[in-house]
Amino acid sequence: MANDSWPRRRLLAILRDASAPLDAQELAKMTGQHVTTVRFHLDVLTRKSLVRQVQQPPRGRGRPRIGYSAVQRSFGYLELAQVLADQLGGDRLRRLDAAIAAGRAWAAKLTPSAEEVRTVEDARTVTLAKMAELGFAPEKPATDDGTQGAAVHMTACPMRELARNRTDVVCGVHLGLLRGIIDNAGGRGRVDASLHPFVDGDQCVARLHAARANGRNTTPRPPVSERPTAGRR
Repeated sequence: MANDSWPRRRLLAILRDASAPLDAQELAKMTGQHVTTVRFHLDVLTRKSLVRQVQQPPRGRGRPRIGYSAVQRSFGYLELAQVLADQLGGDRLRRLDAAIAAGRAWAAKLTPSAEEVRTVEDARTVTLAKMAELGFAPEKPATDDGTQGAAVHMTACPMRELARNRTDVVCGVHLGLLRGIIDNAGGRGRVDASLHPFVDGDQCVARLHAARANGRNTTPRPPVSERPTAGRR
């Protein structure tokens, strides 16, 4: 963060020391900055995967608040992830299948969503909430005609640096994570997911769509980093 501004460094330091997520208004009071300025700096930190968004209950009546917490990274995390990715072998499709299976295993360790997935829109709601908890800063696009499924834009990625070099492995894990989250909320056989890496600069786009009766993907074969596995594990 050598080239980052002092206000962003201060915000990040506050969030690293905080015992709970803080929202933009709380941070504005603590730093003396205007809340709009704080939100701008938080957006930058989120895109850099240095902080993540966490949905919080509203104060009184109204919409839920967006809180922010620092992304905690241990030394050598990316190096370890690179080594693990290298151990998945040289066959690209087998490597992808292993990554998707790992993502599903990750999803199985998460607390299931309280909301049941019955429709594609339910799946989007669950995806937005869970991926926000994991630091992906997901957003629902302002315009979405639904012709290619319900979209969710991932504006941050905790493994972005590695994903650029090992897209099949990292994005395969995240694809399995998405599918596992949806399945664990009751969406198995109802909704499937595909993932499109780096569609718009640093953003990846998840597309959620109705599954066929046999649970297979209803869309044409996606790029290799999104290849569906037979029989949906």
